[in-house]
Amino acid sequence: MTIAPSNHGGLNHMDPDWAWAPWTESAEEKWDRARVAKLFRRAGFCASEDTLRQSVADGPDKSVDQLFSMEGQSPFERESDGIAATVKATGDPKNLVTWWLHRIVSNPNSLLEKMTLFWHGHFATSAEKVLDVELMLEQNQLLRKHAIGDFRTMIHGISKDPAMLIYLDSVTNRKAHANENYARELMELFCLGEGNYSESDVQQLARCFTGWEIRRKQFRFNRYQHDTGMKELLGKTNVGSGEEAIDRVLDSPHLPYFIASKLFRFFVCDEPRPDRTLLKPLAERFASDQLQLQGMLRMLIRSQVFLSDWSDGRKIRSPIDLAVGFLTTLEATTNLERLANQLKEIGQALFFPPNVKGWDGGRAWINSSTLVGRANLVHQVVRDENTRFQSGSISAFAANQSWGSPEDLLLWMEQNFFAVAIRNENRQAIASKFMGKSGEEMMKEIISLLATFPEIHLS
Repeated sequence: MTIAPSNHGGLNHMDPDWAWAPWTESAEEKWDRARVAKLFRRAGFCASEDTLRQSVADGPDKSVDQLFSMEGQSPFERESDGIAATVKATGDPKNLVTWWLHRIVSNPNSLLEKMTLFWHGHFATSAEKVLDVELMLEQNQLLRKHAIGDFRTMIHGISKDPAMLIYLDSVTNRKAHANENYARELMELFCLGEGNYSESDVQQLARCFTGWEIRRKQFRFNRYQHDTGMKELLGKTNVGSGEEAIDRVLDSPHLPYFIASKLFRFFVCDEPRPDRTLLKPLAERFASDQLQLQGMLRMLIRSQVFLSDWSDGRKIRSPIDLAVGFLTTLEATTNLERLANQLKEIGQALFFPPNVKGWDGGRAWINSSTLVGRANLVHQVVRDENTRFQSGSISAFAANQSWGSPEDLLLWMEQNFFAVAIRNENRQAIASKFMGKSGEEMMKEIISLLATFPEIHLS
């Protein structure tokens, strides 16, 4: 019997066949503004009014296809490359943050940037240790190149990436003393997960990577420092080179489940963690596609568990999701350098993850300090003289959206930006406080007040 999660609160009772079937419209669940807003909120960083309206008309299949489309990407990439060249010339890693924020805010392919952000947290590397702007930029571009493509190629690339080699001390990996850092993280954090390898596997894998080093900012294999003896890794004998070892790790049956689990948490819900029974169809799709990511991602984003009401409000917005989603929804531009500093204050500095595990996410985003900081971020963006709404004032933007009253503004924000309904007492408090008022200051006050409501932090 198919068990829909609307009848049960948790994942343990969810039927995998129901979960991974394509979402279909029903009497209870319509392809409407709220559902389209959810698609772009989770698979990107929200969407403009025009995009939402168009996607309602397009339907789910075409809307999901559009997320994977590279249409219009070339002009944007040329512009971004020009900015990147300028950033590289400055030699200041902090300028990388504003460059990437510009990409996240402006890229017509928001899923591409969302997945690059996912991999940045997955293969966490910090400019706090890797001081070379060029190397950090190249790693970011490597992750983007394969973000929705070939996972096998991405793993081979990141394993030889100079920024990663520096960050995990693999540049000192010599046959006389094999460094185990990258070998351990490749299995524990990048591919297999804790408990799916042994300490012997770590030691053997580290031997395979001996002689991997950097010369003139490029990967180089030093055969004189490579341990040429045969190694046994994950039950396979006669493993020799680092490349062979990586393929052995990638062939592990644990890998598809590990990656599927991380993507489930990133896109669907923060907790609890899904069991292997629920993940099996998603993991099997990944494995059958020879570790190509796009098929699994399409299956996830188009699924019942992703698009149905069940997942509403089951994720806490990251600082970047909150800030960029807010800008995108209101079609706003602002001072990105200042925004980067505000994001750092509330826990998410791009290119500066806290450690090799990346950001914990979920409930870790929220504490007494960050709650105040999040509200202040929205307040400051709205009142920043550099902020423009559709290249103009918020009054002009409001007129375009037909905000004739505080209630109109609340309904519009609820449909376009919020994941769950604003509580009646909060709605009534705003209606009462601003009854009969109008104008730019009123709108700024209401939006600042909305940023203090707990509902704004849910995705």
